Amino acid sequence: MTEDERTIRWGILATGKIARKVATDLALVPGAELVAVGSRSPGSAAEFAASYGGPSTRAHGSYEELVADPDVEVVYVASPHSLHLEHARLAFEAGKHVLCEKPVTTTVAEAEAMVALAQEHDRFLMEAMWTACHPVVRAVAAGLRDGRFGTPRHLHAELGFVVDAPPGDRLLDPALGAGAMLDMGIYPLTLAHLLLGEAESLAATATLSESGIDLDVAVAGRYSGGALMTMNASMTSWSSRAATIATDRGRIDLADFHHPTHATWTAYDEGGTNDRVSVLTPETIEGDEPVVGVGYGNEVAEVGRCLRAGLRESPLVPHAQTLTILRQMEAVLASVGVTYAPVSRAGGSAG
Repeated sequence: MTEDERTIRWGILATGKIARKVATDLALVPGAELVAVGSRSPGSAAEFAASYGGPSTRAHGSYEELVADPDVEVVYVASPHSLHLEHARLAFEAGKHVLCEKPVTTTVAEAEAMVALAQEHDRFLMEAMWTACHPVVRAVAAGLRDGRFGTPRHLHAELGFVVDAPPGDRLLDPALGAGAMLDMGIYPLTLAHLLLGEAESLAATATLSESGIDLDVAVAGRYSGGALMTMNASMTSWSSRAATIATDRGRIDLADFHHPTHATWTAYDEGGTNDRVSVLTPETIEGDEPVVGVGYGNEVAEVGRCLRAGLRESPLVPHAQTLTILRQMEAVLASVGVTYAPVSRAGGSAG
């Protein structure tokens, strides 16, 4: 077997909802194998291994046991946001590579510390921002870079759902990094970064909970070249999950940019006028490679590609991009009165 063909051996740290989604897609990725799972509860680890692993997948009753497993090459950190740095440190110190659930941390300082740890231990680190690895999003970004769709002038994206959970749930507990921006808003912000480039300015407004987290947040931004962005994220309402990019030649629609199967490009006849515009036949935009599962599989495949190539960061989700988006979120949240304590050691229910 050549280096390009070798199987990447995965361990999953924590057994919550997102871990289950990623594990489901991981099973569909050629050359990826779930060899171990770790939880603070031996029963939860055993149930997860039986449901999402193979006959030889091991269940560990602690995170320390998981990262010490000699067969694990890369650890997917799926614990609550505020615990990511602590758990990534465990993995790095055990000599493991890390795919860390987004956002990598709740503060820029912690994210910079995580990147420094990866470099200190000469290990691969990637934020699990699967949007940046998604074939459809990559195809739209490539078309915009090439000028195929004209010059983008405005992007709008929204993502939200009603969170019906007890106050101690990670989506509502400030100590665990709760809030609409970190959980939902990171996606439209990342989409805008991928399609429009670096933000020049961002302004926000929000509705906060009694505990001080952002339940609903809206952001307007200006990007290089004068393109504008509007976005909203919500924990109290069901959004369309749609994104639209308006250009000087037409419009790109992603009916569900969070899990797109395709995008649609609608060109407008350049010979039209403001009151009589000719719309050309819509064109479907698909990726150059298939979507694996619901898209998490593509980020798993990207980690495998990078590890086989000996890389320490992904060109699709580079450290600089991760830090840029986190700086944007930290500034936006501070502007509406939301802050997170650094290096939290709070508990959680990630499993």
